[in-house]
Amino acid sequence: MEHFIVSARKYRPTQFKDVVGQQAITNTLNNAIENDHLAQALLFTGPRGVGKTTCARILAKKINQDGTEQEDEDFAFNIFELDAASNNSVDDIRNLIDQVRIPPQVGSYKVYIIDEVHMLSSAAFNAFLKTLEEPPKHAIFILATTEKHKIIPTILSRCQIFDFRRITVRDIKNHLADVAKQEGINAEDDALHIVAQKADGALRDALSIFDRVVSFSGKTLTRQAVTENLNVLDYTYYFQITDLLINNDIPEVLLAYNDILSKGFDGHHFIMGLASHFRDLMVCKNQQTIELLEVGEQVKAMYFEQSQKTSHNFLLEAIDIANACDLKFKTSRNQRLLVELCLMQLASLTATDEKKKPRLNGKTKTRYVIPPSHFKASEKETSTTGSQENNESEHISKPVKANNSEEKPVTLKKNEIPSTTKTEENSPSTAVTEDTPSTNKIAEERSKILSEKNNKKVSALSLKSIRKKQELQKELIANQPDQRNLPAESFTEEEMRTAWTQYAKKVEKDGKFNLLSHLTMGVPRLDGSTIHLEFPNDTIKVEVEREKHELLGYLRSQLQNYDIDLDILVNETVQKKYAYTTREKFDKLREKNPALEKLRKEFDLDI
Repeated sequence: MEHFIVSARKYRPTQFKDVVGQQAITNTLNNAIENDHLAQALLFTGPRGVGKTTCARILAKKINQDGTEQEDEDFAFNIFELDAASNNSVDDIRNLIDQVRIPPQVGSYKVYIIDEVHMLSSAAFNAFLKTLEEPPKHAIFILATTEKHKIIPTILSRCQIFDFRRITVRDIKNHLADVAKQEGINAEDDALHIVAQKADGALRDALSIFDRVVSFSGKTLTRQAVTENLNVLDYTYYFQITDLLINNDIPEVLLAYNDILSKGFDGHHFIMGLASHFRDLMVCKNQQTIELLEVGEQVKAMYFEQSQKTSHNFLLEAIDIANACDLKFKTSRNQRLLVELCLMQLASLTATDEKKKPRLNGKTKTRYVIPPSHFKASEKETSTTGSQENNESEHISKPVKANNSEEKPVTLKKNEIPSTTKTEENSPSTAVTEDTPSTNKIAEERSKILSEKNNKKVSALSLKSIRKKQELQKELIANQPDQRNLPAESFTEEEMRTAWTQYAKKVEKDGKFNLLSHLTMGVPRLDGSTIHLEFPNDTIKVEVEREKHELLGYLRSQLQNYDIDLDILVNETVQKKYAYTTREKFDKLREKNPALEKLRKEFDLDI
């Protein structure tokens, strides 16, 4: 078996011009060598795999070249690499200091490359300070680290610092394309782009991933093979999900997410990718920012096409919702439900107000406390077309146009109110607007009943008020419209008490605290469709009866039973339950200890 050299070592740069993505640093080092302006202590810092150690080796070799050396000469005797992770003690630094004193046998400089220098102990750092500040003229120190913040400030102040940046996706992709060409591998542009994205700015990681996917797929590198081998969620899923979100297709969105989970992808990874997808769509909305999209030309066209289907508001809200889901994911106990809820919210963003309203038989549903059919009149056709007459039953006739344009009278019983016209069926109002003789007569009857009702009002403070109110109540009930068509559904005592409690909360919200105290004083008892209440005196009973009609209307509407009635009794033995006031508490305590009154007067205290 032939020895295999990984691409990260095989294609490691040997000259500054071959270093990828660090042109500013390599140009600076080149100029410093040519102008003899190189510092004796350098610090290379930056993420992993961006070329810190590579640049240190190229620099160590280049400063000893004077044009007379052989082409393959690497000056290995003048370059000393020290791993600070395993040589981090004071003794190791002392040995290094002793070696620094000896001048080089070949070349002009001895270069000491200390990798992972942040791993040195505090004592080792302090022992290294003097030598680092004033080294021999033939010694150059190059320190490399990924965590500059862990190095003490006294070391940083003695070094010339070079910050290596992450390598862009485009630079990594171009370098991988060159490597694939040299290796004779046919690689798709999208496949190399996915490898570059997976490397996260580290060229060494990109070359390692490249070797891995080549081992999997052979000489032909496709996007499908790369996504399958790297377990990367293909961007086509995000395009599919976004189309479903725009169309408000919640069931298909949930099925697509379930398919993603079944393939072993993590929900957190999916929601982060979806947020990034929305960001890329936002970038494509403007021609000036489209360059921020780090994808291939083919995928860029797909992004641009889908971005035209979405609005700025949708993308902004979608990014906000997806980002909030990302933040909550790790702390959520039901992570799948969290992501599904996020997807349902996203699918509802573009739904119009008409889509959101519940509908029934093609019409928007409307709820009334009292249905419009409450005052529905019974219509009867008669064969007579003559003038209106007042017979023994005191019927009132109203002309109505039929489909054949002929007028047919509709007979109404006494005290009945005609039903509204077809255009007024959806309105809770039952006012009659037809200007005809029959309607004028009906309006006169109604006004007469209302005036009689107002004239028969009695004071709640008189001794005979309860008896008069009972008589007036019977008369008002007799004059009410026919309620045979109203619902009378059965209900339990528990449901009645729940509705009672809800009405009490409504009273409290309206600020009627006296009525609230009366309604919560006792427990209502149900007997058939009659609700029984007991109060300790007539005054409370009268106050509750004032609100009787509103209370009954609420209970009937909530329980859908218009046969409900209220029976209020007075029981002198019922004791009123109330909270003691501050004065009453003091009186109780004063009965037990009369000295409290003397104390209050002595110090002139208020209660």
